[in-house]
Amino acid sequence: MKFTPFPNLSTERLSLRQINSGDENEIFLLRSDERVLEFIDIAKAETVEDAAKFIDKININIANNESIMWAICLKDSPILIGNICFWNIIKEELIAEIGYSLLPEFQGRGIMQEAVTKVIEYGFETMHLNSIVADLDPQNIKSIKLLERNAFIYTGKSQEDDLLVYTLKNPRQSL
Repeated sequence: MKFTPFPNLSTERLSLRQINSGDENEIFLLRSDERVLEFIDIAKAETVEDAAKFIDKININIANNESIMWAICLKDSPILIGNICFWNIIKEELIAEIGYSLLPEFQGRGIMQEAVTKVIEYGFETMHLNSIVADLDPQNIKSIKLLERNAFIYTGKSQEDDLLVYTLKNPRQSL
């Protein structure tokens, strides 16, 4: 798996691009908003500098082909409104975990559905993943519905933290 050059993706309404230092304020908003963090087990960003450090970490991981994260932007604006990623990649088994977040004012508009569809396509067609997994809080009903709309199947609970595990197998693997 190689993430350089960075694979920019697009959909009818969205542009998925690499996160950069110009996204510090929006990353800070995402990583400090209690509504966004309600079901995500990450440290809350306290300052814009925390967001800058996060961006640096993400881009180092991309350069090292360890994970990939896209900024979600509306096509008519370069401003980040969310992000979506593949991380916890197990290269030997071709498995990656999907993760995503979206600023509250953009939720409920089908934006994440559009982004997830495109990133799944990239995962299976370009990364040649065998499966994509998602670990989520049992109370995160919106995310559960999003995964189920995208054919993810509940496959159990994670052993360490009681999160629900959903899995999507590459449909080409069963041919």
